[in-house]
Amino acid sequence: MNNVLINSIAVLAGLGFAVGVMLVIASKVFKIDSNPLIDDVASLLPGANCGGCGFAGCAACAEAIVENGAPVNSCPVGGFEVAKQIGALLGQEVTETEPAYPFVRCQGGNVNCTTLYDYEGVEGCKAALMICDSRKGCTYGCVGLGTCVRACQFGALSMGENGFPVVNKVLCTSCGNCIAACPNGVLTFARDSEKVHVLCRSHDKGKDVKAVCEVGCIGCKKCEKECPAGAIKVTDFLAEIDQEKCTACGACVAICPQKAIELR
Repeated sequence: MNNVLINSIAVLAGLGFAVGVMLVIASKVFKIDSNPLIDDVASLLPGANCGGCGFAGCAACAEAIVENGAPVNSCPVGGFEVAKQIGALLGQEVTETEPAYPFVRCQGGNVNCTTLYDYEGVEGCKAALMICDSRKGCTYGCVGLGTCVRACQFGALSMGENGFPVVNKVLCTSCGNCIAACPNGVLTFARDSEKVHVLCRSHDKGKDVKAVCEVGCIGCKKCEKECPAGAIKVTDFLAEIDQEKCTACGACVAICPQKAIELR
């Protein structure tokens, strides 16, 4: 009995040793040498792994920059300073661009837009939309349950008194997670130099908009006709502004009967 036990242990030990040797040999034969520049670039990235760059994390972003030609300013969290350091490392010139921040394209909120029902359940806009098209009369507007706030890893968003997310630009890294999280696409990026904005996302006809919201775009085209720069076009009952053409003259703001356009 003792001999059988000893022999079994010896066989298992031998097998373990043989497998270990094979693994060592395989690691040498199939070793893939990584580009040391990837590690160098990764060390410059903030390590937030927020996905704002469009890659799985900071390591994947570094690999894309070094191996696949992704822009050196791919990381929105690191901003210009990190992009400049990566550019210096890779011998690329980096030009600073104006930062963009999340902007709320809705002003229905708790006051201006009809509320269809009081929601009590899993806290989140997506959860509420699974029950009904919207808890608001407007199916395009901000649901107001803070999904975007919880998506922000940097504490840059909070819910305001009127039921809208409020952006703290000091804390915002422009990662875009809040924009991706919004089920109605109410949040979008905007730059401070872009002064005029349509505060509505509805494509409903004018009479339907008026029935549920006091400040929604009704697609009347008055702004389109009034704009001297031809910067506004109404498509599917919603005004859109070409920021490249807009001169921020304020003519559209003054003539909008719904006060759905803002000059800030």
